[in-house]
Amino acid sequence: MNLWFRLLLMLLRRPWRKPVSAFDTTVVRMRVWPLDLDFNRHVTNGRYFTLADVGRMDYVLRSGAFRVALRHRALPIVGDVWGKFRRELKLFEAFEVHSRLLGWDDKWSFMEHRFVKGGRVVGVVIMRGLLRGPKGNVLPGEFAAELSLPEQSPPLPAWLSDWSASCDQLSVQLRDEEQ
Repeated sequence: MNLWFRLLLMLLRRPWRKPVSAFDTTVVRMRVWPLDLDFNRHVTNGRYFTLADVGRMDYVLRSGAFRVALRHRALPIVGDVWGKFRRELKLFEAFEVHSRLLGWDDKWSFMEHRFVKGGRVVGVVIMRGLLRGPKGNVLPGEFAAELSLPEQSPPLPAWLSDWSASCDQLSVQLRDEEQ
């Protein structure tokens, strides 16, 4: 229920939020609530991924990416996520989720969500995802062109390419195990 309240609040604030270009960083301000906590009384690891969804939705709406999805009758699909936790967030602390597009390859688009408290990064969530419509996946280069971006992504950091490759290898391994 906590996620729905945050999504509703983000949507209600949307008319007053300015559109952004696809490479801009969007910022959503939040506060830690009791349902965000684990037994250690700090934000549970899994909640970071849920909170990143709110940041991603804000980015998608403000960047115009949702219009591209609508034109293709496509839904956003999260393929893989990875998190790095540096410091804890405790009850009632205010924080921000900074979301930005990192780039894309021939199949995936990559986003970063930085959790920031008092100017310090306390956690990072990286996501690779795609748009899937009735005709199949929307190619990231085509998606980028519709957002007035070049079809070719800026160079991806080596760590991001390595992570994506490891996700692909795990998918192959799981597929092989199923057969």
